[in-house]
Amino acid sequence: MLYSTRFLLIFLFSFLSLQGHAKEKVVTIFILAGQSNMEGHGRIAGTQKGTLESLITDPSTASRYRHLHVNGKWITRKDVWISWLDRFGQLGVGNWAAGGAIGPELGFGWTVGDHIEGPVLLLKFGPGGTSLAGPWRPPSAGPHRNGKPRGEGVGDQFDHLVTSVKHRIENLESELPSLAGSRPKIGGFGWHQGWNDGCSKADSLEYESNLAHLIRDIRSQLNSPQLPFVIAGSGFGGWAQKIDRRLMIMKAQEAVTEYKEFKETTHYVETRGFFRDGPISPRPIRYHWCCNAETYWLIGEHMGHAMVELLGGPPAPERPRKP
Repeated sequence: MLYSTRFLLIFLFSFLSLQGHAKEKVVTIFILAGQSNMEGHGRIAGTQKGTLESLITDPSTASRYRHLHVNGKWITRKDVWISWLDRFGQLGVGNWAAGGAIGPELGFGWTVGDHIEGPVLLLKFGPGGTSLAGPWRPPSAGPHRNGKPRGEGVGDQFDHLVTSVKHRIENLESELPSLAGSRPKIGGFGWHQGWNDGCSKADSLEYESNLAHLIRDIRSQLNSPQLPFVIAGSGFGGWAQKIDRRLMIMKAQEAVTEYKEFKETTHYVETRGFFRDGPISPRPIRYHWCCNAETYWLIGEHMGHAMVELLGGPPAPERPRKP
């Protein structure tokens, strides 16, 4: 009888523990970082080719994008939250990029939100005109080659990101009351950047080294040694790009994901196939992907697929190759 009672108590304790664990609420956090193309400049309104409005009305694209718009209104995800600058809220079209625009956050958030059970939180950082050699410089890369130590213009954006992510996690319940009671879990890091480094031959030459340092230092400072990293290529100009500095940046971005230490936990997203030049885009501004909303959606969507694969989900679609 004594053994039966003891067995019953052990069983009940185990069962209740499992039940408590099963009911634990987790919010999965993804960090999206880069410069103005992570901020996002894909135009929403307008009838010209490449706006989000044109994508949902053009018969050739409507079926692919109509899920974003129902009964005359843009859809807001109830399970995907986002923080950008000093704003907090649920992910929808607009408000989370440059004025009247979308960035990679929309396609990324939609894709990972469909895969992950429970709420998702995107922490987005996209200060324009910032280089990996300068403001994003990771600590282990050392001082700038001109000898300037860390401070304004050298490493300050990296330091700001780390501090902000830790602050957001520590103050999750007060800043996003809707997520109160959820345990924060950092799920991965998305990087889309490269224009400014590609303006300098010296910055282009050290980009690969700096990017490897970025991955190591982010993982170290966020205490996440295997944190999945997705890098979207700096594919401005598409497959016709010939400028050596631009090609060097893309080559460096892909090369880092092939390092033995990173091969199983990083993914490079080829973006050149998403480039839509000026005549078929809202504006002929190549360094902002010609402000094409479809380009920004596809970059974010494919970053999301790559992240899902790294998290153990289905394989990402095959990367688009040169025609």
